Amino acid sequence: MTVICASPDEAVAGVADGSVVLVSGFGMAGMPTELIGALIRQGATGLTVVSNNAGNGDTGLAALLAAGRVRKVICSFPRQSDSWVFDGLYRAGRIELEVVPQGTLAERLRAAGAGIGAFYCPTGAGTLLAEGKEHREIDGRTYVLEYPIRGDLALVGAHRADRMGNVVYRKTARNFGPVMATAAATVAVQVHEIVETGSIDPEAVVTPGIYVDRVVRV
Repeated sequence: MTVICASPDEAVAGVADGSVVLVSGFGMAGMPTELIGALIRQGATGLTVVSNNAGNGDTGLAALLAAGRVRKVICSFPRQSDSWVFDGLYRAGRIELEVVPQGTLAERLRAAGAGIGAFYCPTGAGTLLAEGKEHREIDGRTYVLEYPIRGDLALVGAHRADRMGNVVYRKTARNFGPVMATAAATVAVQVHEIVETGSIDPEAVVTPGIYVDRVVRV
């Protein structure tokens, strides 16, 4: 059963040091800012964070990095004009980075949720990103073996949920939320609105409540 939490702090309770945390968002669209703030207060450290990018400005994921709680970032876009927090930490040797092409990142997360052990993908073949990975030629094209990314916790930003945890997203804020919700042992979702069960058209549900453990209205 999905738990309706009274606060973001309740939604992230019990996160252990060294956890792998999946964080939804494409830039700030769909970024679960309030849940990240609660994770900072919760105090877990040595985290591996999986996200599309490595934080924007000084808020959200960037604030978690600035607090010194993250050991490693797995992302597609570690650098943009406002990623100064990550940039400074990386140049100082205080954080590890694994760059994963965006489509490959999405598929590695989806593979975790679908129970797929590994898959071959052509993206990155012949580049530094494929060094040390198994290669195979299929129909005359070189493919790279990629493994799923599983999380201990997923923090997801969404638009609306019902009391059974069925979730819908708003426009581009949908991004990585749906695949991350299938790929983590515990899934916490922040929403703008919680409605009664049955209020959401079943055809409109993107993330079914079976994947959602905790919901909080922010």
